[in-house]
Amino acid sequence: MTARRTVEVLLDRYGTTYAAEAGIRLRNTPQPLYQLLVLSDLLSARIRASVAVAAARALFAHGLRSPDRMIGATWQERVDALGEGGYRRYDERTATQLGDGAELLLVEYGGDLRRLRKEADGDLDILRSGLRRTPGMGPAGADIFVREVQAVWPEAAPFLDGKALQGAEKLGLPTSPANLVRLAEQAGRAGQAHEQGPAELAAALVRAALDKHVVDDVAAYA
Repeated sequence: MTARRTVEVLLDRYGTTYAAEAGIRLRNTPQPLYQLLVLSDLLSARIRASVAVAAARALFAHGLRSPDRMIGATWQERVDALGEGGYRRYDERTATQLGDGAELLLVEYGGDLRRLRKEADGDLDILRSGLRRTPGMGPAGADIFVREVQAVWPEAAPFLDGKALQGAEKLGLPTSPANLVRLAEQAGRAGQAHEQGPAELAAALVRAALDKHVVDDVAAYA
């Protein structure tokens, strides 16, 4: 089993971003970027990723897809939507944080995260620091956002954080971001992975870090 084959299988079976899984059609426009911020906030809690994704989908299904709509909803409506997604352990606190975070985004950036991007000017430390001003958003949440947004903000790529590299180690892959990206590019040229870049690679590696079943499944097919 070669490292390239492992990456081929990993991307083929698990190379879907969390944004895509949550139904976000990620583009460099205010609404999907805000939705990614919400998803990143939810994923950063100590809760299963599948529950965080389901909660994000429930919020969006209730129309809470923009900071204006998030603020326009009542606290109870936010709690109820989170509950529908199974996000019950942190629902009340998170409902408050989502409202406060939407208000902050409107005040500081006019509801448009592209202004934070411009402010950071390619400096990921500034970008992550700005993201961490969002209530409830710690270092893990900021890293999640950057992992996913690199699909549309190329200056952030390739971004493979500690959690992604932990997945690489569990899969027996090199833990150098440059080497991992090179393996993914080779997999794409081999025809096993189509239109998958660093964001998809990062998400797949994170799934391996979080779930031993992913590691065992990749090993079975590689």
